[in-house]
Amino acid sequence: MTVEEIILSHDRRGISALRNYIPVDFCHEAAVFVLEKRKQRQRSSIITTGFYIPCAQAPETDGPPGALAIGQALHSLGFDVTYVTDKYTMPLLSGGLVGKDKVIDFPITDHNSSRQFAKHLLAEIQPSLLISVERCGLNGDQQYLNMAGEDITDYTAKIDYLFLGQKNSLGIGDGGNEIGMGNLAQYIPLTATLPKNPALTPVDKLVIASISNWGGYGLIAALSRLVKCNLLPSVEWEKEIINEIVAKGAVDGVSGQRRSSVDNFDLEQNAWALIQLHKVLTAMF
Repeated sequence: MTVEEIILSHDRRGISALRNYIPVDFCHEAAVFVLEKRKQRQRSSIITTGFYIPCAQAPETDGPPGALAIGQALHSLGFDVTYVTDKYTMPLLSGGLVGKDKVIDFPITDHNSSRQFAKHLLAEIQPSLLISVERCGLNGDQQYLNMAGEDITDYTAKIDYLFLGQKNSLGIGDGGNEIGMGNLAQYIPLTATLPKNPALTPVDKLVIASISNWGGYGLIAALSRLVKCNLLPSVEWEKEIINEIVAKGAVDGVSGQRRSSVDNFDLEQNAWALIQLHKVLTAMF
């Protein structure tokens, strides 16, 4: 199986229907894009994640593990990493999970204030690379909607403004309502199980996956192939991260329950993709 086939396996949402509209080797293309940014003098990156689940009044388990794994991989490639999220996901990225990396709380406020905050943050960090992992994006009505069509605008910082107009962005999503899905906005409503009013925020490179964390691992696997070094986290690491963020308040994004699962995949089911990606790399090196 290819990296792309692995991360789109066990698709419960219909996201794989979008594969016909993006490059066959989309993970490889995204990885090449990342390595091109490494050539710049300023090797700084911003990674954003965090998706609010209204029934639990808490952030979900999909997103932060993938973001942290990408952050580790970028460190190995010589990038500085800054995480950006809002007050609901901040507790998940506290303590030892991010090491010495900075975590910035993007305020939940109006459009103009959000635009100004993003402008100042971009000027301060001057990122050569922007990555979003499972972060809800603004739709055509300037709202943030979850997969059930519920409005979570009041609980979502407008981090889109970090990405709009930039030429160094990469998005990872699994539902059609995340930052980056603007690339496919015209096609998303054609699939019955995907949003009729999708996110419009575009990115330069888009990675889709059955679970967004898997998309992050797919990107890392593709980077590993290019640099000929396995940068993937271990299955044990992922399980520990999920257990830790659940202890800090994260919930399963589908069930809304505070348990160690991701989109209703238990820890063993969820580990499948990472196991398969490691096998691909083991066969190559």
